[in-house]
Amino acid sequence: MQNKNVRKKITTASIRERKGGKKLAVLTAYDATMAALFDEALVDILMVGDSLGMVVQGNDNTLSVTLEEMIYHCRAVARSQPRAHIVCDLPFMSYQVSVEQALRSAGRLLKEGGAEGVKLEGGLEMAPTVKALTQAGIPVMGHVGLTPQSVHQMGGFKVQGKNEESAAQLIDAAKALESAGAYSIVIEGVPAEVGRSVTASVAIPTIGIGAGIETDGQV
Repeated sequence: MQNKNVRKKITTASIRERKGGKKLAVLTAYDATMAALFDEALVDILMVGDSLGMVVQGNDNTLSVTLEEMIYHCRAVARSQPRAHIVCDLPFMSYQVSVEQALRSAGRLLKEGGAEGVKLEGGLEMAPTVKALTQAGIPVMGHVGLTPQSVHQMGGFKVQGKNEESAAQLIDAAKALESAGAYSIVIEGVPAEVGRSVTASVAIPTIGIGAGIETDGQV
């Protein structure tokens, strides 16, 4: 196994410093074994995603995943003591009800799950929540574009930002998340030119999932 001292621990500060520089490598991990293997490969960020609802549990979407399940899987990843930064998804309806609910849920991911940051979906409407979390000392990664927790509202897993108006809305959303204190933003399921425009509009790193090659990192 690789000596963990080869490179320093990846933090939110070092992630911010990668804006416009060396691309961030992000992989999803749901257990200690895969987290250790990915960390040995010098992945920058281990994302404990609510995608486990589909990848691990065999469901059609992520909506049934609970906060307790996210804590369980995040704790398993954290036990590998990775050099990589650990970010964990806030699952559906664990943060949308109120800012207070989001604070409690995110706090549990850090306290019980060992997360070093949390990821939540949404743009302008989530900015007040992001601000409250970051002011409480909880690092937040935003997520715009195709947001899987809104699969029913979107009518399926469909590409977003396909016209000028919706592309402009994504840029506004990214700027709002940055202003609220997010340290990075996932951009999912948008045309490459939109991924490029959103990336250029903010001073924090963007991480693409099907958003072209010009984001600051890739999942």
